[in-house]
Amino acid sequence: MEHTLSKAFKIVENAHIDQPKGFTAGGIHAGLRKSKLDFGWIYSEVPANAAGIYTMNTFQAAPLEITKEALKDSDQLQAVVVNSANANSYTGEQGYQDAVQMQQLTAGKIGVDPSLVAVASTGVIGEMMPMHLIKEAITRIGESEAADDFEHAILTTDTKTKHIAVEVEIDGKTVTIAGAAKGSGMIHPNMATMLSFMTTDAKVDTASLQQGLKQTADQSFNRITVDGDCSTNDMVLILANGMQDNETLHPEHHEWEQFMQAWQYVSRELAKMIAKDGEGATKLVEVQVEGAASEQDAAGLAKAVIGSSLVKTAIYGEDANWGRIISALGTCGIPFDKNGLSLSIGPEQIIREGQLLSFHEPNCVEELVKDTVHLFISLKEGSEKATVWGCDLTYDYVQINASYRT
Repeated sequence: MEHTLSKAFKIVENAHIDQPKGFTAGGIHAGLRKSKLDFGWIYSEVPANAAGIYTMNTFQAAPLEITKEALKDSDQLQAVVVNSANANSYTGEQGYQDAVQMQQLTAGKIGVDPSLVAVASTGVIGEMMPMHLIKEAITRIGESEAADDFEHAILTTDTKTKHIAVEVEIDGKTVTIAGAAKGSGMIHPNMATMLSFMTTDAKVDTASLQQGLKQTADQSFNRITVDGDCSTNDMVLILANGMQDNETLHPEHHEWEQFMQAWQYVSRELAKMIAKDGEGATKLVEVQVEGAASEQDAAGLAKAVIGSSLVKTAIYGEDANWGRIISALGTCGIPFDKNGLSLSIGPEQIIREGQLLSFHEPNCVEELVKDTVHLFISLKEGSEKATVWGCDLTYDYVQINASYRT
């Protein structure tokens, strides 16, 4: 079933990462986790133009190195293999060779060149990969053809899968863009998020694909935070296999903006799903800043608010402690005229152009009890704006991370 969102594209209900033509996906239990699915794959019938962005953490995990090298060699991918439970990060030369072996064995299993295989891992840092389990899992690629199995296999502390697909008309053809992601903790991305994979049957040239990925990520995956930590394994990949045979998309194509609008929606919704499913979270928090001198300033101020542990705990406690919000704004290092500051919690305005108002606190509390909490900040520095997403900070977050390895 579909419903129309706008003239530009349609959301496909209950769709998964394999919705675009020519893609399949699956997942199995390989034994890395006690009982849950923990090894998955995405496969395209034909080589797909591909682009990726990765964590800026100094300690980039071995799978990221392998995937970056693969894309550097050919700008194309035909398969992605992913395991959960083990990050294969800070594992030295042996970890690198294990990632190479994952790539090569997968290539042999599906009959493609190793440069067409991406590798991704997520889980505990600093533990060697149990390769006897991985090798056996690779022999079972194709055993499952349920994309839902893939979306479960990539999870760690997530409480739910994250997936979406939309359709958009390009050159009179129905093109689909789909995505799946995982991420719940260690979320404070810089050029990526935890793990996010997107597929499309559109034909897009590789340079434009990379350009478009950076543009969409800057407006989505780089606008979320859960706990202020940037993972060693963050990665976003998109594969475009061109099987709808549209005219090649690029910024000069007359429907490029229409394609980008649909792609941006997929990226933004995946990012919001990650923020909403933050470890122990009970609320999605959306912070909007307008009137900033630059978009970078607007995003930085908004992230300072939602990244503040004091703000996050106040939202969890449904306490309209607005002083924590202005404190976070004032200490983030981005200058602004405090006399131009306006602040609202939901529809209730608390500060107008630097002046504290006689506001009705129960209206603020009414906003804070919602599943999605909106904070609005306005400045008098310029015309730029940004929106970021995060979550509250709960007792469960501490419990989850205190016992992460057990």
